[in-house]
Amino acid sequence: MIIPGLNTKLINYICGNTETKFLNQIYMALEVNDTNFEEVVVKADKPVIVDFWAEWCGPCRMIAPMIEEISKEYSGKAVVVKCDVDNSPQVAMKYGIRNIPTVLFFKNGQIADKQVGAVPKSNFVNKLNALL
Repeated sequence: MIIPGLNTKLINYICGNTETKFLNQIYMALEVNDTNFEEVVVKADKPVIVDFWAEWCGPCRMIAPMIEEISKEYSGKAVVVKCDVDNSPQVAMKYGIRNIPTVLFFKNGQIADKQVGAVPKSNFVNKLNALL
C-alpha cells in the first residue's frame, strides 16, 4: 500500500518494518484471531488491550474510534488489538467472552483487568495506565 507523501525508506529506517506493518501498528489497532492471538497478545512484552467486537454490534462501533485513538497515543508503550468474535470463536470461548464489546487488559500474558460495554475513553485509559 503506497500513500502519497510517505517516504517508504524513511519509514523502514525509523521502524525497521515494512510500510504496511508500520501503518497498522501506528495508525490502527492490529487484528488478532484464533491463529495469532497467543503470539501477539499472550507473548507480548508490553501491556495489551484486546477489544472483542463484531461488525454488527452497535456499541462496538461506538468504542472503535476510542480504541484507535488509544492505539495511536500509546504506540510503543502498549499493544492495542481487535478480535472479531465471529471470526475467532476459539479465542472468544477461551476467554469467556459472552457480551460485546468486551475489552481485556493483559499484562505478562495474564488478564489484569476487564471492561464490558461501551464506556468513556477515560475508563480504558485509566485501566491501561494502571498497567504501565
